[in-house]
Amino acid sequence: MNFANRMNALKPSDIREVMKMIAANPGTISFAGGLPDPKLFPGEAMRQATDKVLREQAESALQYGLTLGYVPLRQKIAGLMAREGVVTGVDNIAITTGSQQAISLSALLFLNAGEVVLTENPSYLGALTAFKTFETDYISVDSDEAGMKPEDLEAKLVAHPEAKLIYVIPNFQNPTGRTWSLERRQALVALAVKYDRVILEDNAYGEVRFDGSRVPSVKSLDPGKHVVHMGSFSKVLSPGLRVGWICAHEDFIKKFELVKYGCDLQPAELAQMQVDAFLEENDFDAHLETIKGVYKRRRDLMLETMEAAFPLEARYERPEGGMFIWVELPSHVDTKAMLPEAIKRGVAYIPGESFYPLADRNNAIRLNFSTMEDDKIVEGIKRLGALIKERL
Repeated sequence: MNFANRMNALKPSDIREVMKMIAANPGTISFAGGLPDPKLFPGEAMRQATDKVLREQAESALQYGLTLGYVPLRQKIAGLMAREGVVTGVDNIAITTGSQQAISLSALLFLNAGEVVLTENPSYLGALTAFKTFETDYISVDSDEAGMKPEDLEAKLVAHPEAKLIYVIPNFQNPTGRTWSLERRQALVALAVKYDRVILEDNAYGEVRFDGSRVPSVKSLDPGKHVVHMGSFSKVLSPGLRVGWICAHEDFIKKFELVKYGCDLQPAELAQMQVDAFLEENDFDAHLETIKGVYKRRRDLMLETMEAAFPLEARYERPEGGMFIWVELPSHVDTKAMLPEAIKRGVAYIPGESFYPLADRNNAIRLNFSTMEDDKIVEGIKRLGALIKERL
């Protein structure tokens, strides 16, 4: 079988491989996934929303729709973008099959084979995989707790004129949980304008804030056509519905319509109308407060237990929101090699190596706190802390 050359660059996701290991060891306390807690899904409200749609609009809900998506939902998303400081309208919104498709469509729209994406270091594994499908290369930009370092970003832009896209996750980044400062966001936009590059702003976690104040989105700082903002209902409503969106200049949206039509004709009409009906009939902010309350408590409990159970050599930060805590260990600790022993002891995590675009560091761990109950968080962190101490 003669597969396309691009298949040579694709490898199984480390996250999927860890999930297989967990499945083979029932009872494992898993901090590995990046999933919302299914107990927080608004099941009854979604049932009522679905009943309403199928009772009143079945013919439309079960029919083909517009490639750019259901207009009433696009109007509501424009309203949500106002919370990000973006004044926009329906012509600037395209519905996608989750924000993961938004990443793939952006790569399809902007990148030729052999071109370069600039990323944070580390960055989201799913995006790295999506870009690699289009035979791209990566240049990682030095990053710290405030975001990409502007001086290194500019140096990379100068050294790599073939770098067309800058991919960032400024709110509660996956995997580090970090939030960019306003100053770093402003510097990012200024450099994108100066060198005429496009920024992909991935904001899948932006509504899951526990502490502090909302920072203006990168898109809100865009003076023209330099930022494509990507959002999703997966983390705050339901990942199974697969409803995300792109917010961009109208010229970009017209191009997105062309590439999306070739991929799947349109997003699922019923799913869009379910989300629209939920937003119409329910208090979305009250729903968000419930989610944030649970996740904040679990974050605090995990950090409190880590403080007692982890060695002083383990470095980590307190995320203001999202779902992840990033742990960096001394350079000699190989967290991928340590994982099988962790699973033998009944606890799992994602090794950090996969999140580095060049796979050049292996001493970090991503911990997810959104899905485990309190007692499992405490026990799992104690087990992991004991194992880390043995490896120092």
